[in-house]
Amino acid sequence: MHSEPHARTSNTATSRGAAATSPTGADSQHSGEGKSKHTVTMWSLVALIIGSCVGAGIFSLPQNIASVAAPGAMLIGWAIAGVGMLSVAFVFQILAHRKPHLDSGVYSYVRAGLGDFIGFASGWGYWLGSVIAQVGYATLFFNTIGHYIPLFHESNRWASFLSVSVMTWVIFALLSRGVKQAAIMNTVVTVAKLVPILAFIVLLLFFGFSWDTFTLDFWGHDSSEGSVFEQVQGIMLFTVWVFIGVEGASVYSKQARQRTDVGRATVLGFVSVLVLLVSVATLSFGVLSQEELAALPDNSMAAVLEAAIGPVGGLLISIGLCISVLGAYVSWQMLCAEPLTMMAIDGLLPKRTGSINAAGAPWMAQLISTSVIQFAVIVFFLNETAYISMVQLATVMYLLPYIFSSLYLLLLALRGKGITHPHAGTRFDLSGPEISRRENRKHLFIGAVAFIYSMWLIYAADPVYILFGALAVVPGIVPYVLTRISRREKLFNGFEWSIVVLVFVAAIIAAVGLANGSLQL
Repeated sequence: MHSEPHARTSNTATSRGAAATSPTGADSQHSGEGKSKHTVTMWSLVALIIGSCVGAGIFSLPQNIASVAAPGAMLIGWAIAGVGMLSVAFVFQILAHRKPHLDSGVYSYVRAGLGDFIGFASGWGYWLGSVIAQVGYATLFFNTIGHYIPLFHESNRWASFLSVSVMTWVIFALLSRGVKQAAIMNTVVTVAKLVPILAFIVLLLFFGFSWDTFTLDFWGHDSSEGSVFEQVQGIMLFTVWVFIGVEGASVYSKQARQRTDVGRATVLGFVSVLVLLVSVATLSFGVLSQEELAALPDNSMAAVLEAAIGPVGGLLISIGLCISVLGAYVSWQMLCAEPLTMMAIDGLLPKRTGSINAAGAPWMAQLISTSVIQFAVIVFFLNETAYISMVQLATVMYLLPYIFSSLYLLLLALRGKGITHPHAGTRFDLSGPEISRRENRKHLFIGAVAFIYSMWLIYAADPVYILFGALAVVPGIVPYVLTRISRREKLFNGFEWSIVVLVFVAAIIAAVGLANGSLQL
């Protein structure tokens, strides 16, 4: 999960379609265009992006970055991430413009352009990334509390394990009754995030930052993290994690007062988020050395501020983090169900998976999601998996829709359509607005940059996470295949078969490595 689940609630809820609030989500895509009102202002879109990206990930950023890079490599990494993630954000904005009838966000774009299975794999990957992120956030939450309450100290993992399990099922019981997150909770959580972050930046800027500390071993020659290139490569997934949600404005493009507001809001929101993230990471290197930062606990922002101004600084950040993550955990567990519900509505998973109860809640998808979260909690806690490992595995899963959405835009710009031709009469067989040759060239450039950047992220990732990501996709293929058989539909086309083979080969390597102990999280 990223930035932070609550941060992405608004974004994900809309990007995954109307199924979140209505059992007739499939039909809503036909009628949404006519009912949309152009009431969302540019500044509302900017706020959406900031809220989507700035989350719990920023609280652990100093330690995450310092564990793999020195200040010089960090700044290069942020420059690359800035260009790359902005291009990814623009991909979704452009797709929202070119294919306004596709209202299910990243999942529907991939399915429309690359076929049912690739769309399914992207939706499944996004869902699994969300599940893994849930466990990561729970770990961060209880590790932070453990600093003040010995019962939850990270050395006493059983207390945290039981608490996370109970909390997860209590939230499921509430959500299955249709309980939604109140607007006041959103406001409190947003303020709880931003106030301590801004206080952190101001206090370090005037009281804690030391230029001598910041420039000490600026390029990391005395560290064991390798060359500058290897350090830059190492921080790539962390930068993606804190930027997930940057596509938030694109999903509201139809409701914007002016279409041009979407592009402006994307740039303004992105730059604001980038400034916050770079400020937190950079100022931290001016308080403690890379080695000291790398040794900090998961809630490293609190530890940095505590080192600068004393215990009150650490307490301030910890309170903000706990409120933020707790609010996020509730909202994101609700949203975890949405990819499964949408895929069930679209016939990629058994129809029963998308069942809506009398309270209007997708209870079956929530039950499946909660059960998988519980399974992940057991696996990660028994293996004593670190928060950093969960972050990197979740981020690899999130990359699937980013890569394939960028590829779809490339195909649209080059040939006017995706790899597969939708069946006539489906909601995917709809044309978009006319695109001028000049505008199309711009779309081609942005799509190329986003696709190259996304592939570079896969290259930069530790192969272990890619292999385990493939292993996590395999269980989903079973219900997908059974659903296709029951509907008497072709299982895979030629392109999809090649992807399936790659997934199974990687999964077998991961399973063998896991069995003989050569691979572990």
